[in-house]
Amino acid sequence: MTGALIGFCLSSGLLLTVTGWVRARKPSLEQRVLPYIRDVHPQLPTVARPATVVEAVFGPSVRRVAELVGEVLGGNASVSRRLTRLGASTTVDDFRVRQVVWGAAGLGAGVVVSALLWSAGRAQGPVLLVLCAIAFVGGVLWCDQHLSARVIARERAMQEEFPVVADLLALAVAAGESPVAGLDRIMRVCRGALADELGGVIADIRTGTPISGAFDALAARTGVSSIARFAEGLAIAVERGTPLVDVLHAQAADVRESARRELMEAGGRKEVAMMLPVVFLILPVTVIFAFFPGFIGLHLTSGT
Repeated sequence: MTGALIGFCLSSGLLLTVTGWVRARKPSLEQRVLPYIRDVHPQLPTVARPATVVEAVFGPSVRRVAELVGEVLGGNASVSRRLTRLGASTTVDDFRVRQVVWGAAGLGAGVVVSALLWSAGRAQGPVLLVLCAIAFVGGVLWCDQHLSARVIARERAMQEEFPVVADLLALAVAAGESPVAGLDRIMRVCRGALADELGGVIADIRTGTPISGAFDALAARTGVSSIARFAEGLAIAVERGTPLVDVLHAQAADVRESARRELMEAGGRKEVAMMLPVVFLILPVTVIFAFFPGFIGLHLTSGT
């Protein structure tokens, strides 16, 4: 085992040395061209330089593995859509790098478990290699599932916040304010995922985006149907000047009714699971409390 670890470290060092030497001898086209056109196009981005030694040594390899993971999974469009729905500033490339890091963490855990099994003599080499590969793939897929879970949690929070925001906006519009001014007033007192999304819409409008275009963009990037209808209704109301108060109250009532219906359906699906503690915990305790005094009384009577 010691010889294997020494050989692994030596081969890793040689591989890093050779790849670094090849990269230094063959710079990319961007690195070769940018210094000569910087004075012609000063707005072009500069070549990013690594901030730490670890990034300089392992960064290119990690990025190449991240590109390979993206090509294998083939889900860049899905990842981009979920990142947009999450409202994160992370790019797809950054997420792929994070997936590789999670996979490396899983691989490290798999290597530790494999070393323990190898030292105990309970597994052979091919089985341990398969275990390490499964650990790496599991880390990569876990990162993807974690992103999906974050998106679902954020959209659920947005849906829970929507009735309150819709009612407040309806009150503001009924008081004589425009939808944009009402949203601006609401954003000063509201906090949450939906407030962040609407704050982004207000920021887009203030930077020159048409009002209908900003609300249409919100409807396109959100994954919550009620909020998409809300944004589309606001865009139509701003364009055509249609009444908005009754529509907002109706949408809020629909979302509350939908939440109540989903709660009842979840309770119906979990009815059997809810019976387990009743049958196996509460009922036996009740039976014991009911029959234990009589059993003790019979025991004392038979003893006398």
